[in-house]
Amino acid sequence: MVSLRPVGRHAAVRRAALEFGAATISLPGLRLRAREDAPTRRALADALDCERVIFTSPAAVRSATPLQTLATVRKRAVAERVVLAIGRGTAATLRLAGVDAVTTPETETSEGLLALPELRHVAGARIGLITAPGGRGLIASTLAAHGADLRIAEVYAREPARLTRRHIEALLDATGSGALLLSSAEALANVLAALPDAARARLLDCTVIASSERLADVARAAGFIRFPVARDAGFKRIAMAVSAQPRELLAALAAHAKSQRFR
Repeated sequence: MVSLRPVGRHAAVRRAALEFGAATISLPGLRLRAREDAPTRRALADALDCERVIFTSPAAVRSATPLQTLATVRKRAVAERVVLAIGRGTAATLRLAGVDAVTTPETETSEGLLALPELRHVAGARIGLITAPGGRGLIASTLAAHGADLRIAEVYAREPARLTRRHIEALLDATGSGALLLSSAEALANVLAALPDAARARLLDCTVIASSERLADVARAAGFIRFPVARDAGFKRIAMAVSAQPRELLAALAAHAKSQRFR
């Protein structure tokens, strides 16, 4: 099983994999770098002072915490301040930082977040967005298009991670059926660009467990289905998980493997 989580963030995947009896190959697709300069601190203070505050990832919470005590977010009355997280992992990280009242969408994607009642009528509303530069930009562009007064704090940066010979050899030496846990298009693009041809071909032979339909489409476009459908009759190469949570990705992998066994 291949994990593309950022450098230093594979532990939760490894723990979940052990519960399902799977071994993990770590191919970090990103390196996360916190920003600590004065402009970032000012932008964060401005974002946290908004009526609604959105955190787009656990990394956004972890990077913001050293810059300002996030528990101060809860000082205002609930009616005056709403904290939103893109998923349960982000919400859990916020709770560890002292922010207890957090709203998350059922579908843990940008689209799911934007569909929340708290973000349906945003014209003129001051909304803080704690995030990183790059990515899809869907949340910011959609809210701005609907008239929100956005205050964006980019508290960390996503950079390509360096893959070493150890990473590549682990992939080439792997035996048996492979599975790729996919929760980031950017991480996948970085890894595919960094791998030599033989290792890239090995990765493209993996079954993909995608955390969203969008990422399933990304996998198809990247070449994970490289032969005519007729050759793949009865075998599904891309399966869906309900979220990017490691346990749910692994549960989807287990269900997928079971379904293929009984075809």
